[in-house]
Amino acid sequence: MSSVSGSPAFKALEGDDEVIIGLEVHCQLDTRTKLFCGCSTDYRDDGPNTHVCPICLGLPGSLPAVNRKAVEFALKVAKALNCRVLEESEFSRKNYFYPDLNKGFQISQYDKPLAVEGWLRIEGDNGEKTVRITRVHMEEDPGRLVHKGGADRPKYTLVDYNRAGIPLIEMVTEPDIRSPKEARRFLNKLRATLEYLGVFDSEKEGSLRVDANISIQPRGWFEAHGKGMEGRGRTEIKNISSYKGVEKALTFEITRQKNLIRRGQRLETATRHFVETRGVTTASRSKEMEQDYRYFPEPDLVPLRVSDWCERIVLPELPDARHNRFMEEYGCSYNHARTLTGDLRVAEFYEKVAAVDPRIAATWVADTLLGELNYRDMNIAKVSPSHFIELLQMLREDVITDKSAVEVLRVILDQLAEGCQCEAPSTCVARLNLAKTADDGLDAVIEEVTEEHPQAVEDFHNGRKEALNFLVGQVMRKTRGRVDPGDVNRRLREILSHGGT
Repeated sequence: MSSVSGSPAFKALEGDDEVIIGLEVHCQLDTRTKLFCGCSTDYRDDGPNTHVCPICLGLPGSLPAVNRKAVEFALKVAKALNCRVLEESEFSRKNYFYPDLNKGFQISQYDKPLAVEGWLRIEGDNGEKTVRITRVHMEEDPGRLVHKGGADRPKYTLVDYNRAGIPLIEMVTEPDIRSPKEARRFLNKLRATLEYLGVFDSEKEGSLRVDANISIQPRGWFEAHGKGMEGRGRTEIKNISSYKGVEKALTFEITRQKNLIRRGQRLETATRHFVETRGVTTASRSKEMEQDYRYFPEPDLVPLRVSDWCERIVLPELPDARHNRFMEEYGCSYNHARTLTGDLRVAEFYEKVAAVDPRIAATWVADTLLGELNYRDMNIAKVSPSHFIELLQMLREDVITDKSAVEVLRVILDQLAEGCQCEAPSTCVARLNLAKTADDGLDAVIEEVTEEHPQAVEDFHNGRKEALNFLVGQVMRKTRGRVDPGDVNRRLREILSHGGT
């Protein structure tokens, strides 16, 4: 890497620099059969190379036929992303040799994609923003390489062709994203949209992969010139397999590129690999250009003319529409509605439990339940809506306090995580004696606490507000959270203000 320090292009501009990010997102369409043959896509629990045929192996004389359901799913995606479906799209052969491409080429779409010029709105770093979608096209997935002895220096590599031929859509954005956090928000919004459409299952291993393109440019340069500054080359980080991984890879790459710019070094256009276990990107290979793939029309497949079909497709309620409905119908706050509609399973769960009290349910699902699930790396599908309804009802009827409800929820989730029989909330409350205590027993507990902590009582009389919080905490501890904190605070003030101990 040559040094050209002193040139204005390579000064460390720090605050005057901006990050330019574009994403290429590959998602497996959740069809029952592959894109060009009848092999089942349900391969994950089966042995290697058991879901293959002459077509997906690319054997001589085999002829592909397009999966109609895959085209329908791709059209739904194009319409949901506000794209213009072209009058005619065409499959092409993308020629390059890899062990996971048995026939030596991939059937994809190049100069005639399915759809172009779309957009998706996300929560940007400075408010709502629109990320433009350059194109949506269809292609087949390659097979899978299994490296034995470590991915960096494997002793040997095995090839499993079960995945070869799975229908993919690739969605390419314009370079409108300005931070790793925005990239992750875009992917989360895109995932939610695809799941609402019923065309994608994010729970399936390998169902999503992202290539992230990133460069650091002087602020305003890219918009003014339509390209990056010479010597500030673009890096493509290939095959990132998780949303969190995309954010981590981009964050690392920003640091790496800024350090090179600071040292006055040239940034070449290159391809890098993200090592998830180490959280770093490593040099992979020089980046191929479009001419290296030698695209030409696939001679065994006729062009697609499906724009009129797209017009007849009726989309289901999508995340933005459900977000607005949750605010209007249930009285959810903007942030609660955004959290609840960001995942289809969470939205459906909320609607099942909202009848108890929409606002209490929104708070407890969005703020409490999801936090506890994330801590345990659990899916909301494991939680029984009827159990959660029972918990909310006990809260609403003042049978238990908020603190006790959290304790019950944690017990139930721990039982689910361990694969045990999950007890009903009422059973858990009775077993742990968590029901709310009567107020007539509160004075006795307060008297006990004030006698044990005379210094805190003196501090309260001397005007130290934190002393009251301390005493409230001690009462809550003795009652194991079975008394409302507000009641404790009020009664403590009354007793201490009227000459209590």
